[in-house]
Amino acid sequence: LAGNCCVSLTRCFFDYSTPKTLVIRSKTVGAINRLCQALVIAYIIGYVCVWKKGYQDTDTVISSVTTKVKGIALTNTSDLGTRIWDVADYIIPPQEENSFFVLTNLNITPNQTQSHCPENPGPESSCSSDQDCKKGFRNGRLSGVRTGRCVHFSERIKTCEVLAWCPLEKYDEPPDPPMLAEAENFTVLIKNSVRYPKFNFSRRNILPHINSTYLTKCVFSRDTDPDCPIFSLRDIVAEAGEDFQAMAVHGGVMGVQIRWDCDLDMPANWCVPRYTFRRLDNKDPENNVAPGYNFRFAKYYKSSNGEEIRTLIKGYGIRFDIMVFGKVSLSSGSVHTKLAKLELFIF
Repeated sequence: LAGNCCVSLTRCFFDYSTPKTLVIRSKTVGAINRLCQALVIAYIIGYVCVWKKGYQDTDTVISSVTTKVKGIALTNTSDLGTRIWDVADYIIPPQEENSFFVLTNLNITPNQTQSHCPENPGPESSCSSDQDCKKGFRNGRLSGVRTGRCVHFSERIKTCEVLAWCPLEKYDEPPDPPMLAEAENFTVLIKNSVRYPKFNFSRRNILPHINSTYLTKCVFSRDTDPDCPIFSLRDIVAEAGEDFQAMAVHGGVMGVQIRWDCDLDMPANWCVPRYTFRRLDNKDPENNVAPGYNFRFAKYYKSSNGEEIRTLIKGYGIRFDIMVFGKVSLSSGSVHTKLAKLELFIF
C-alpha cells in the first residue's frame, strides 16, 4: 500500500497537463462566438461605461443655503393708513433654514386690549340667558374664557361674554386682490454652497465669472441670464405654472430646486447648478378646504396710561423652500483596472 502511494505521488508531481485548443472551421459557430463577444463588449461600453458611467466613483452633495430678499410695497388701508412695507415687515421670521416666507396678504384686528366682549355669533356661542354660558368654560375653539354672562352682540343676537383680547378677530376672507400685490416685484438672492468631501471638491452658485457689478443688475432668466442667482418672485411662481396674484390671496408653498450633477472628468466650469420651480402645497379645485398658508402674529404697544394694546395680524403669504440635490462623479483607477481585466478575459 505504501508503495502504491509513493508511485501515485511521483506521477502527480512529474505530470504536466495543458489545455487542448480545438479550431472549428465553421462560419456559423464563428459568427455566434463573435456575436456573443460583441454583445458583452457593447453592454460594458454602452451601458456600464457610457450610460451608467460605471468607470466613475460618485459622491453625494453636502449643501448650505442663505437668502436675502429685497423690495418695498405701498399700501393704503382704513386700519393702517398709508404705509410702506420693507424687508423687516414682510419677511417673517428674518431667517429660516433653507427657506423664506414672504407676507402677501393680511387681515388686521387693531387696538385689542385685555377686556370683556361678546363672542362672535355661532352655534356654540349663541345664548338666551346666563344659564347658557358656563363661567370659566374654555376650549380650543373659543377666543377667551367665558364670564358666565349672556350679552348682546347686536340688537337681535346675544352671545356669551368672554375675557379675551377685545375686540375679537372677525373671521373674514382675505382681501382680493391681495394687500401686498407688489410683492411679485420683490427679488431674492439665493446663495448656495456645495461640497463633495470624497473628492475634496467645492462649488457655489455664484460662479467664478460673476462679479459684484453683474450682481447689481442681473435677474435670473433662462434665455439671457441663466447663471444669475437673483430671482424675481413673480418669475419663480410663473415657472411653476401658477399666477402670483392668485396665489398671494391665500398663500401657498413653492419649491426652488437646485440640482448639481457634475462630472469631474470634464472641465470645472461645466459644473453649474440647474434651477427648477414647482408648487409644493396641494392645490385641488374640487377640495379647497383650508387653502393656502397663513398664521397669526401680533404687534404690541403701550398706551399713554400704561395699558397694553396689540394689533393682531392674520398673515397670508408664500413660503419658498429651497431643496438642493445632486451628485459628483470622477474616474476611478480601480474600476479601470477591472474593466481592462474583463476585456482580456473576453478575448
